[in-house]
Amino acid sequence: MAKPLRWTEVRVFAPRGWQELVASSMAVGPCTTVSVGNTSVGQEDPPEGFEALRTFVPADQDTPELREQLQDSLASLARRAGAPELEALPIRFHELPPADYATSWKKSWKPFRIRDLVVIPPWFEGHVRPSDCVLELQPGGAFGSGRHATTRTCLKVLQERMRGSERVLDAGSGSGILSVSAALLGADSVLGFDIDDTGPTYGFQLARDNEVEELCAFRQGGFEVLTQHDGPFGVVLANIYSDVIQAEAKNIRTRMDPAGWFAFSGCPLHHVEATRVAIMEAGLCIEEERRLGRWMTFVGGVA
Repeated sequence: MAKPLRWTEVRVFAPRGWQELVASSMAVGPCTTVSVGNTSVGQEDPPEGFEALRTFVPADQDTPELREQLQDSLASLARRAGAPELEALPIRFHELPPADYATSWKKSWKPFRIRDLVVIPPWFEGHVRPSDCVLELQPGGAFGSGRHATTRTCLKVLQERMRGSERVLDAGSGSGILSVSAALLGADSVLGFDIDDTGPTYGFQLARDNEVEELCAFRQGGFEVLTQHDGPFGVVLANIYSDVIQAEAKNIRTRMDPAGWFAFSGCPLHHVEATRVAIMEAGLCIEEERRLGRWMTFVGGVA
């Protein structure tokens, strides 16, 4: 009989509002799936205002190098986000008894709704409304599930403003959830890009899983991957760091259809003023500012 595989549980208590970004930063090396909002039996609960994030790694891959990678990844997030509350988050390692802990997170992953868009895992066997737009998402991996405040706001705006037949640009497409949602909501075509080299793989897979792969294209890189033939875009989504929005606002303006609209998310409250100024100086008009938690989303069009 084969010897049972042993697992190490890796836990981080993340401040509420930061769960998805912290979870993405935990997805390094063999840590491919991150569970949000639950803890193991016998383990301490997170303090008030925090959520427990867990990932699992085979015990023989729990190395000093992996632990250093995890620490470096979380430290990089804190620096990039300019968030003191993310500095020096402790990482807890706990060896678990033999069991299939690598898939046990499925028991706690529940479908969720954002207006008429319902995000479900592949194993979901429940019922949805006939009018719902259903997006099937394989949880885990290096990118988000759509639960983060910035993504939720973009998904709400998409449902309110999409009319069908638009050409959509998704800057910082990550898992492809915004791109695929736009396709499901009637976009004529969607182009997404992300600086992470695994981004296109996740995006293509999500598009295939939802049968919209013919409408979606994904590229690896930043704004430099756009060519003179790309655009004009009727919709521009940018769920990315606010410093990138500030730097690329003029570039985005040149890519937009004069009658198009944008949703720029990922802006922490302490960067709102600088981001607002950059957007307006680029020749764009802000029609709405939507705050959810510690994040602001700018919605508008060409001035």
